[in-house]
Amino acid sequence: MSKPLILVSNDDGISAPGIRALIDVVREIGDVVVVAPDGPQSGMGHAITLNSTLRCDQIHIDDGPQTEYACSGTPVDCVKLAVSTILDRKPDLCVSGINHGSNSSINVIYSGTMSAAVEGALEGIPSVGFSLLDYSHDADFSASKEVVKSIVEKVLEEGLPKGSCLNVNIPKLPYNDIKGYKICRQADANWVEDFDERKDPTGRTYYWLTGSFQNFDKGNDTDEWALANGYVSVVPVKFDITAHETIPFLKKWEL
Repeated sequence: MSKPLILVSNDDGISAPGIRALIDVVREIGDVVVVAPDGPQSGMGHAITLNSTLRCDQIHIDDGPQTEYACSGTPVDCVKLAVSTILDRKPDLCVSGINHGSNSSINVIYSGTMSAAVEGALEGIPSVGFSLLDYSHDADFSASKEVVKSIVEKVLEEGLPKGSCLNVNIPKLPYNDIKGYKICRQADANWVEDFDERKDPTGRTYYWLTGSFQNFDKGNDTDEWALANGYVSVVPVKFDITAHETIPFLKKWEL
């Protein structure tokens, strides 16, 4: 039987250590095509390029059987281009990451890493976004590679329900110190933002986004709890963002 076709993308850029670690794992499992941004695209969410050109050039970074393309657009652009133009068939799996830093809780809304996975799900492809709770460029991805292998093999074996993907966050721990996997929900948490006001050399005002992360959720079934207690968090995510529980409330309005 032929190997599964695996599409790889990210938001930290095609040369980031996280995606190189991800490629290193999945190329042992399937035929790999990488379509990733040519530079950092963190925080782009589900943005797409509408008013400028897109460039997508085949490149060679590491030795290996994978085929790689660097795209000038967003992570979502990368997945769209891959599915509609570059690949000759639909991938069996789309994986995104490994992100440098957490995409748990509210971070999933802003994450380019997760938006690539969500776009894969929109295309009907089983998709997973991976993130490591280490923001440093030289982060140790050895434990993450073991997690990726376990999740990828299970998704290829079992599939995923239509319209959903997985948000996998990995604690910054050696693999033997990780306690296991927790299937959980997104915590009720958010960023309390502050904009640092500064002046450029011409005297013009500009702003630099800062802030602190606040977890308001005391439950032990959340991604934040899992990570704080040494577990890999696995949260199912879907692109239908309808607030279904609000529909009965609105139906009572006299419109």
